[in-house]
Amino acid sequence: MIDKSYDPKEVENRIYEGWQSENLFAAGAGAKEGAESYTIAMPPPNVTGDLHVGHALTFTIQDLLARFERMRGKNVLWQPGTDHAGIATQMIVERQLMENQLPGRRELGREKFLEKVWEWKEKSGNTIVSQQKRLGSSADWSRQRFTMDDGMSDAVLKVFVQLHKEGLIYKDKRLVNWHPVLQTAVSDLEVENIEINGHMWHLRYPIEGSDETITVATTRPETMLGDTAVAVHPEDERYTHLVGKMVILPLTGRKIPIVTDEHADPEQGSGAVKITPAHDFNDFEVGKRNNLEKINIFTSDAKINDEAPEAYRGMDRFDARKQIVKDLDALGVLVEIEDKMISVPHDEKSKLVVIEPYLTDQWYVDAVTLAKPALAAVKEGRTKFVPKSWENTYYAWMENLQPWCISRQLWWGHQIPAWYGPDGKVFVEHSEEDAQAAADDHYGAPTTITRDEDVLDTWFSSALWPFSTLGWPEKTKELETYYQTNTLVTGFDIIFFWVARMMMFGLHFMDEEPFENVYVHALVRDENGQKMSKTKGNVIDPLVLFDEYGTDATRFTLAAMAAQGRDIRLSLSRVEGYRNFVTKIWNAARFLEMNECVRVEGFDPKSVNSALNKWILSRTAKAVADVEKSIETFRFNESANAAYDFVWGTFCDWFVELAKPVFNGDDEALKAETRATAAFALDQILALLHPFMPFVTEELWAQTAHQGPKREKQLIISEWPQLAALVDEEAEQELGWLIDLISGIRSVRVEMNVPASIKAPLVVVGANDKTKLHLDSQAAMVKRLARIEDISFADAVPDEAAQLVLNEATYCLPLSGIIDISAEKERLGKDLAKLDKEIDGVDRKLSNEQFISKAPESVVNDQKQRRDDAIAKKERVEAALARLG
Repeated sequence: MIDKSYDPKEVENRIYEGWQSENLFAAGAGAKEGAESYTIAMPPPNVTGDLHVGHALTFTIQDLLARFERMRGKNVLWQPGTDHAGIATQMIVERQLMENQLPGRRELGREKFLEKVWEWKEKSGNTIVSQQKRLGSSADWSRQRFTMDDGMSDAVLKVFVQLHKEGLIYKDKRLVNWHPVLQTAVSDLEVENIEINGHMWHLRYPIEGSDETITVATTRPETMLGDTAVAVHPEDERYTHLVGKMVILPLTGRKIPIVTDEHADPEQGSGAVKITPAHDFNDFEVGKRNNLEKINIFTSDAKINDEAPEAYRGMDRFDARKQIVKDLDALGVLVEIEDKMISVPHDEKSKLVVIEPYLTDQWYVDAVTLAKPALAAVKEGRTKFVPKSWENTYYAWMENLQPWCISRQLWWGHQIPAWYGPDGKVFVEHSEEDAQAAADDHYGAPTTITRDEDVLDTWFSSALWPFSTLGWPEKTKELETYYQTNTLVTGFDIIFFWVARMMMFGLHFMDEEPFENVYVHALVRDENGQKMSKTKGNVIDPLVLFDEYGTDATRFTLAAMAAQGRDIRLSLSRVEGYRNFVTKIWNAARFLEMNECVRVEGFDPKSVNSALNKWILSRTAKAVADVEKSIETFRFNESANAAYDFVWGTFCDWFVELAKPVFNGDDEALKAETRATAAFALDQILALLHPFMPFVTEELWAQTAHQGPKREKQLIISEWPQLAALVDEEAEQELGWLIDLISGIRSVRVEMNVPASIKAPLVVVGANDKTKLHLDSQAAMVKRLARIEDISFADAVPDEAAQLVLNEATYCLPLSGIIDISAEKERLGKDLAKLDKEIDGVDRKLSNEQFISKAPESVVNDQKQRRDDAIAKKERVEAALARLG
């Protein structure tokens, strides 16, 4: 007996443990020998992370695909794992040491500190994995990888050494994003540009041997200590006579040249710009083009160094700024201080530390060379982006690459396999033994070598993920079977940082693209379209949704709203609505059980005779086809909505209602056929919904297992429905006509205020033979469900009758004596006038430019929705008046 109600809290953990105990997430579970493989490489979440709503979306989509393809008989591997998250993890452990008043990183030393990090990872680093399991993720957890485990580290070593030998990894002195507190280079993804109220300082630089000056402007006056040129546009005639002359740099007395460069914009400010190659990314490029000196004026913790005048040495950069501005003013070269909103790079995590462009020696990958085949792979269609528009983003990045800085001044991560001899010569090898041998050979005697202390950028190891997780560099059976992967599901923000680099490394080391398709999902926002943030207080915790509404409802909501290229506006009302959907499915299964609808051994759905049963089987077949096609084309919202519309609107609302008279009737043969059909259709529905709602469907599969023949296996590895042969257009036409007729009569009754208790006569005008045949066979249904007393045919529309036109026939409800027709016309006329007035008022407001410019977007949208609702209501009232003639 199916339980009276569905309790997600009682069911979900039990079901999940059942799947795991049966090893049903394992690669190839349920697949036949030689089955086609289907692989998803899970984007590894940071080991420091907690499941947020963006994770819930991406893992829901991945799990949906894995379950769908597993049911289609494919050899599915959803490869899970976590990322070591270099900076984030090191920060957490350092903070914990400080909070517990324990020795810090430097006091502990590298080896002891890394022991502390591994201790933290083992204790707290798998939180997000347990949260993924709560979501229902059917990844092969037995194959879970970590970017710092031994196999992954071997792959990283091989890649680094090989690329170095090929000249594609090298060391260089370039500008990087520098974190002056952590004292490491950071990636662009770890930098957030924040708009602040700042200033633009306009400075007058004197020309050597002349009374002339040239004015430049800067938002960072402290960096002028490192200026090595002033640039003007080559076509700016105002400065042609000054090009090649020298400027005396205030406060330092250094002479710097005036050069030409197209970076200078004649339309901006004075048209002249100060060039500080060691402290600005654009200036660095200008410096390269003009062979300028690069003067770094900062220490690693952003204090002024010895390259600057003695008065400023040792000062914090912002204290130095104040003093420099004061001194420039005293010299009379400070022309103006302009208030200005400026964008300042900050540490993305804390939002407090200002990131500094900093000149330093780092390791780089020649991304320009590696990008060429990766670019061609997408342009030639071997890897496809969905939505396709993201290919343009990929092209824009890949066609404008800079060398990729891969070194970080951290301890947690893959230590760079480079050793230095006493003269600084570098030896890059797989091991210290190999490096020592190379050094001894080079110097001709045993020589002391020192290892590079830096570690690799986290994205370096992540770039190997699609093949390193499968055992590379060993030639494993898994690598042969599951590479290339089929689908990558990811967010748009890491297309460059991760997707592009996986493409580069996959093609270079595997000679094949790492994935066929890249599905780029949208951002999950709040219901008002605002980005979620803790400061706004609008963050929706998916774990809270699981507890309150159930995991299935949460998953279905995310899938149903995942339209390609459109951000999700997540509202709790939608989640609540899909919780009601779960309840609807449960109650439908209970209704069928109470009416003895059980699976029948040997039931052949192609052999049913009843139009009702042929119709529901046909509708089921079409729903399966619609869902299947939409999933295959990554239109998850369309697949979820097709499933919802069919299950709720067709099966629960109409089939169940139309079947009730059969279950309560005397035709035993029809009753038996309808019961068997209903049970069969329910099985197909559970299979159809399983990728979206794994828990409730698996539980109903289990609770109906005793109803008929024994089930051979759990739903998760059962076959996806194959129902194309059940499509029956004739049955669909007949039942479609019946549903339209009943719905139409019900609408007329509501519009005309006909009391539900009163049965009305139905007079049909202009019916053809086919319609008369349908009316004859479906008369009982029409009378029962539309509250009709009797059905007759006539040549003309009766007096005082409401009319419904359906196909060639007019269906009339004579209402004389049932309602007051004149009063009803008068009521509808008043409603129409009221609606016209409302629409006119809203239109005037929306055509008022002052209102549109001042009102919040939400208010304007509310007015537009009010107008649309009023127009729709007006159309209904007009239709009702028309029915009365």
